[in-house]
Amino acid sequence: MARPREFDPEHALDRAMRAFWAKGYEATSLDDLCEATNLSRSSLYAAYGDKRSLFLQTLDRYGDNAVARVSAALSRPVPVREALQAFLAEMIEQIVAGFGRTGCFIGNCAAEVARQDRAAAATVKCNLDRIEAAFREGLEHARKSGELPAGTDVLALARFFVASTQGLRLMGKANASRETLQDIARVMVQSLDTSGARGTE
Repeated sequence: MARPREFDPEHALDRAMRAFWAKGYEATSLDDLCEATNLSRSSLYAAYGDKRSLFLQTLDRYGDNAVARVSAALSRPVPVREALQAFLAEMIEQIVAGFGRTGCFIGNCAAEVARQDRAAAATVKCNLDRIEAAFREGLEHARKSGELPAGTDVLALARFFVASTQGLRLMGKANASRETLQDIARVMVQSLDTSGARGTE
């Protein structure tokens, strides 16, 4: 009979993700990962494979969390404008408080390793696509309920919000002021009013 694992795999994955997030892929050693997860090297390998495999799993873990946050924010029983404002306000508070100034983990990984690692690039793209889909689902619901005009290009809006939240996180890494971040968020919310149907050529 197989011996049950004596640790929480998801909790350990979260801790490994934070280690990679803080130092980057290259600078994070196996010793760092063992310390973060409280696992020996053999246990780490048995549970997650090698360092690269673990890294790719942490990217998916971050993607899971990001999708859940977007979906939860846009499925609240409030107008979509209010839901988006609250979502961005919470993000800004995290950045200003300090612990949100590490940037987006996916964005950081895209800058560090995606150009040299096809699997990492594919994982980054897959998770950005998943986040885009979460935005699109919420915006599509708002369009169907009449909160957004029938001709609103929800796909373009979803892509804009993915790019803009990445930019917001990046500005946070540069220690941008609350005023700067709020300006970005305000224009993002205003885009709900200005987004029309997809243009034709």
